[in-house]
Amino acid sequence: MSLVIFLGVLIAAMAVGVPIAFSLILCAVAMGFALDMFDPQIISQRMIVGANSFTLLAIPFFLLAGELMNAGGMSRRIVAFAISLAGHFRGGLGVVAIFAAIILASLSGSAAADTAALVTMLLPMMRGAGHDEARSVGLLASGGIIAPIIPPSIAYIIFGVATNLSISQLFMAGIVPGIMMGLGALAAWMIVSRLDDVEPLPRASWAERGRATRDAIWALGLPVIILGGIRFGIVTPTEAAVVAVIYALFVGIVIYRELKPSQLFEVFRNAATTTAVVMLLAAAALATAWFVSIADLSGIVLGIVEPLIEHPKILMAVIMLLIIAVGTALDMGPTILILAPVLLPVVKEAGIDPIYFGVLFVINCAIGLVTPPVGIALSVASGVSGVPMHRAAMGAMPFMIAQLSVLFLLVMFPQLVLWPMEWLR
Repeated sequence: MSLVIFLGVLIAAMAVGVPIAFSLILCAVAMGFALDMFDPQIISQRMIVGANSFTLLAIPFFLLAGELMNAGGMSRRIVAFAISLAGHFRGGLGVVAIFAAIILASLSGSAAADTAALVTMLLPMMRGAGHDEARSVGLLASGGIIAPIIPPSIAYIIFGVATNLSISQLFMAGIVPGIMMGLGALAAWMIVSRLDDVEPLPRASWAERGRATRDAIWALGLPVIILGGIRFGIVTPTEAAVVAVIYALFVGIVIYRELKPSQLFEVFRNAATTTAVVMLLAAAALATAWFVSIADLSGIVLGIVEPLIEHPKILMAVIMLLIIAVGTALDMGPTILILAPVLLPVVKEAGIDPIYFGVLFVINCAIGLVTPPVGIALSVASGVSGVPMHRAAMGAMPFMIAQLSVLFLLVMFPQLVLWPMEWLR
């Protein structure tokens, strides 16, 4: 009965247009009544306790770092660096897009921010070169969703808080799968771009490559500092986020001199607005999660899937299909906060590594960012480019299929995540 109440209230609230955070609060209220434990003080207390987390403090700092990087010229220099290295290949602008997306992913961790930056900087060049507009937008949106997979990732922070797993281990485990997602989209681009009769860009001279590398070296240094600091235990993910903000401020104001004091208010406001949305959602979800644990919904779900416990790969495939279905209707944050605490005990019972499960969960949610009707990355790409949503969705289809194939590969061959994860640990 508790599972029916949880799902029924959540779906009904969302169906009538209640925002996700308030839908989750209504779930907490309904489950409180069902368990004969309703007390407004419990809900408010659990929300405060959920938001009062040192680990969650990394979210506003990484969001602020991403805003500072875009405003300070770091993103633009990364794209120029990628063009100097790969722009002369056949379909070179697509190669540049994925190369730049992987590097940008290691800077900000925000799919929306990376997608907006990629579309703004690369789409005019791809249009001018003669590439199909919708397909180009689809590729750029598919490149943007690499951001939540390669650390630093806000998605891993939310997942770690929701499940009490090590965020540092999630960060390290996400590097290789994130690169594989980029390579999957790149392979699809190399096939479909043959439909466009496009001349590649002129090959950059070694002097031009040297200048582009010199310009980008400060931006390229940030992921080394963040991941190196976390890997060798110098900083926690939250401390790394603070370092990223200070570094981005220094480079934008002192080195590149593109970040003006007059821009700081807008930058801080954008980061604060996004932070408020994420933190309210996290607080509401963690309050609901307390009732979920009291009602033992994980035990109920475990009873349903018990026949699959002895077949971990089949169980993972079923869970991935469930997340894909949910991801078409919910954004990444709500999907993690609602499903992860319920599914993790089931996964542990089946003997599946929880860090491996967390990485695949986030990859699956990231793919949901380019699936209509919600698809945040697709919406951002459509809005920035002016390409209608349905055309952008069709353009993204080959890359989404390629990235789903990568996900399937990781489900069938867990060693592709587990071996690099053990080495990076």
